[in-house]
Formats: sequence, structure tokens, C-alpha cells
Amino acid sequence: MKLQQLRYIWEVAHHDLNVSATAQSLYTSQPGISKQIRLLEDELGVEVFARSGKHLTHITPAGEAILQTAGEVLRKVESIKQVAQEYSNERKGSLSIATTHTQARYALPATISAFIERYPDVSLHMHQGTPMQISEMAADGTVDFAIATEALELFSDLIMMPCYRWNRCVLVPRNHALAQLSELTLEDVAAHPIVTYVFGFTGRSKLDEAFTEKGLEPKVVFTAADADVIKTYVRLGLGIGIIAGMAHDEEIDSDLVALDASHLFASSVTRIGCRRGTFLRGYMYEFIEDFAPHLTRDVVQEAFSCHSKSELEELFSTVDLPVY
Repeated sequence: MKLQQLRYIWEVAHHDLNVSATAQSLYTSQPGISKQIRLLEDELGVEVFARSGKHLTHITPAGEAILQTAGEVLRKVESIKQVAQEYSNERKGSLSIATTHTQARYALPATISAFIERYPDVSLHMHQGTPMQISEMAADGTVDFAIATEALELFSDLIMMPCYRWNRCVLVPRNHALAQLSELTLEDVAAHPIVTYVFGFTGRSKLDEAFTEKGLEPKVVFTAADADVIKTYVRLGLGIGIIAGMAHDEEIDSDLVALDASHLFASSVTRIGCRRGTFLRGYMYEFIEDFAPHLTRDVVQEAFSCHSKSELEELFSTVDLPVY
């Protein structure tokens, strides 16, 4: 069994069983990959992939178990490389982050700007996606960190550390009737068409829970993953917007009024997550602490030593998170 063979089956599985696309991404030949997969299957005595003619159709049950272990092996190999890099050149390397548009656009710029200035030889890569995609990228090792509000808890292999709490605002044009109210109620909000985040995005579940508890059925007429897109459609008169408070910029959005909705919807917590067992280089610890100052190196290491979700929750139970 060769490490290269494990990498090939892992990559094929993550390229929708397309051997040609896998070969292209690995800068190698399609026949070479197919041959090595066959050699591995012959050695193991089981098929990793089921076939129809020359085409791979699906992963076999044995293949699922083999791929899970292969992923763990490849991650350990990557950790060994990271350890070597840390000791050979602690200021050079790479850092990849997966996050949502709101985090990328409004929460991360200052942290990333400071990080790049401090570590010019570290290549920084940002991936944007849905919370589920973000969590999956962190869980399978595509990225080092996932920063999101939803879905991280679905992956037991991720260590999730709370960064900050945030609240929502209701966004309306300056001449809108809601802008004239002294205090906003959930009934007031439900009386208007709503433009907000796609379900599963940026704490959308908290919004839905609040309406359900009151027995209200909001008329959500348009959803998007991007707060700036939501603002555009509020400006077009499609409806009132419900977005993260941090996504309202008083200068850029001077034509809109942000009405505080912290009393209407429960606050959400943004977390940063990475795979259990990940080797964190020095600059990775610094990135985490820059983004969430209470997550010092010692605290992060303590979080990694927790054996269960309840232990992790206990660790952060007394932390007074900043609110945005």
C-alpha cells in the first residue's frame, strides 16, 4: 500500500468519481490513477469503487470505510509536514479559511489585513460557501479553519470555539412606515414582505424560531446568501430586509435605516472551527486570537484537549463574548 494510492482514491472520491478531472487536478495521467486504484483494490481484496464498464458509479460500503481511514492518514501526513515547516520556517506557509459572505465582507477584513502585514510570506486563501459547505471543507481538510454561525455543530470532528455574539437589524428605506415607530414588534415585521438570508445561512434559524413561537407566518418573498444583495432588493422596494447588524454600513447605506431587532430575535454566535487533531502553526494561533482575543493559544490548546461537546461547552460557559 502506497501513500500515493490513498491520495488517489481520496481525490477521486472528492471529484465526483471523475478520474479524468482528478488526473487534471493532480497533473498526472488518467490511466496511471486507474492502475494505482486497481493495484490497491487487488492488495486489499475489496473494491473501493463500483464500476459500470470503465466508469466508476459509486463508492462501495467497504470503500466508504477505507476512504474515512485514508482521509485520517492523509491529514496526519499533512500535520507532519506542518510540524516540519513550523520548525524550519515559522513565518512561511499557507492558511486557508472557509466562511460566509457576511463574515468575509464585514467581520474579517481588519483581521486579514493585520495578518497579511505581519506575515507577508504566508499565502492566505479564502473560500466562501454555505455553512454546510464550510463545515464540510473544514471536516475533510480542504481548509484549515471554518468561520460560520450555522452547521458547524453537525460535524463531530470539528473543534468549535465561540468568537462573538451578533444581533439582527430590520432594514428599511428612510420613508418607510416602520422607520416611524418608537419600538418595533414582531407583528409589525410580519405584516410586511421580507427579504432575508437563505435558510441555513447566518443564523436564519433564529429568525424562523422567533416567528414560530409567536404563531406568525412571515411572508419571505426573496432570500439570498449575500447581505449586499438583500440591501439591493430592499432599495428596489421588494420588501423589508432582515440582516446581521454588522452588515449595515452607516455611510454606504445612508439611504436605508437599520432598526434594532435584538429584542425580537435571539442573538447568534459565530464560531471558528477546525479539525480535531490538526497541528496549528504559530501564525494560526495568532490569526485565531486576532479574530477573537479571548481565544488565546492556551485556551485553544485546552479546547483541543476536550473529549466531548459538553466539555467544550463547559470550557466556554463563563466567557463573556463580545456582541456586535
